[in-house]
Amino acid sequence: MSGHFRALEALYAAAPINHKFSSRLQITAPGRSRIDFDITPELFHGAGAAHGTVYFKMLDDAAFYAANSLVEDMFVLTTAFNLLLTRPVHEGPLVAEGRWISGTRRVLIAESWLVGPDGEEVGRGTGTFMRSRIELKSLPAYADALGR
Repeated sequence: MSGHFRALEALYAAAPINHKFSSRLQITAPGRSRIDFDITPELFHGAGAAHGTVYFKMLDDAAFYAANSLVEDMFVLTTAFNLLLTRPVHEGPLVAEGRWISGTRRVLIAESWLVGPDGEEVGRGTGTFMRSRIELKSLPAYADALGR
């Protein structure tokens, strides 16, 4: 597997926000990602199901990393994200998968879907991502994973 993919996985794992969630990113192929995630009661809204921010985070991350897997020099940024929440999800494992759709130069488009513990889709999203001016090699977790 690509060193770039492993370095992106290390970057995900090192992000402070991801220390608040039980999740694991895998770049499965160019333009493809998967995030395994556990829903716990700490993530519930007042009616006892996962809050929408959890859906957004997982869907955005899956699409983002699918897109950034194709960009080996720069960190990409989410510039727009459309979200569809199709059903509530309660405790248990979730899987978010991302897939690059189009674009490789400055703007990339990727989609993602979220599957609940029963194997049914619970959400879907489409994002637009743009190359930033942040070099991936300038990010310590990314550079360390490459041995630089």
